[in-house]
Amino acid sequence: MKFLRYLLVILGIPFIAQSQKSYKIRTIAFYNVENLFDTINDTLVFDDERTPVGSYHWTQKRYDKKIEHISKVLSEIGVEVTETSPDIIGLCEVENRQVLEDLINHPNLQDKEYGIVHFDSPDRRGIDVALLFKKAAFLPTSFKSHRLLLFDDIGDRIYTRDQLVVGGVLDDEALYFIVNHWPSRRGGSSKSKPNRVKAALLNKRIIDSIQKLHWDAKIISMGDLNDDPRDDSLKKILKTSGKVTQLDSLALFNPMERLYKKGLGSLAYRDKWNLFDQFFMTSNLIHKSEDAYFYWKAAIYSPNHLKTPDGKFKEYPFRTYSGKSYTGGYSDHFPVYLFLIKASPSPSNGGE
Repeated sequence: MKFLRYLLVILGIPFIAQSQKSYKIRTIAFYNVENLFDTINDTLVFDDERTPVGSYHWTQKRYDKKIEHISKVLSEIGVEVTETSPDIIGLCEVENRQVLEDLINHPNLQDKEYGIVHFDSPDRRGIDVALLFKKAAFLPTSFKSHRLLLFDDIGDRIYTRDQLVVGGVLDDEALYFIVNHWPSRRGGSSKSKPNRVKAALLNKRIIDSIQKLHWDAKIISMGDLNDDPRDDSLKKILKTSGKVTQLDSLALFNPMERLYKKGLGSLAYRDKWNLFDQFFMTSNLIHKSEDAYFYWKAAIYSPNHLKTPDGKFKEYPFRTYSGKSYTGGYSDHFPVYLFLIKASPSPSNGGE
């Protein structure tokens, strides 16, 4: 009852002690899991370094520990509100479907009954994006992998990650999710910027194409964008806004912009925090509704055990490798998450 009262106040809804109304909450999360590779050498991609005989000495023991760590993190996100793990999880830097199977079948997650949507992408390192979903909460009805075509200065193909689009029904409501891992800043932010602009343009085309078929479609795009909320790919190409008052029917809301302005980040580099891990969504998810899901709030998940405990990189994300030195951590990124909320006729905390 205390939580319900607090929630209603946050949402600006009057609290009535005699009311039986409660709210269903669904958690949407995204996590860059930092090179979740198996130990098997795939001759079709450049994964040789991440094998037991490779330069990273990626052994079965280290792999098992990584699966333990990532599954533990996923089981924790949002539990302070929903008392369960996220209903929808976007992932990037996963090698193949098998590592996803190992992840959802770990004891930390096995009873949650997650399903998987995954396609192999042409990324030269063999890393992909994927979507996990609780079968009890979400029913996928469509899924497609959209190729991002990039070329270097002499016209050679740059092989990078696809953008994954999954449409489906969350409880009884249609939603689309887009999972991204945009091109890195390798070679410098300015030099690599055009590739992320092209990634943003592809994302915009995807959103436009969905809206042409369903003008009122509710869409959430998520991912490691390798850009911050104020960069041109977001502000000029996708025209995102962090202010609800500036939204119109065609605008995209980026809740991470407010967090970024506060100096918060999901990864750190050379004593600077970046917020590359983001969500943005169609404005119809911002409007409060009595009978449909709408956005409540977003956050970065950064408890102490996900932070480097000491040394030069204290408080940075506790990563699996520092350079090629094994540190045994989780990832070089913190996960991010948001809550969708909807009035429910009977008490429910969502998720199960």
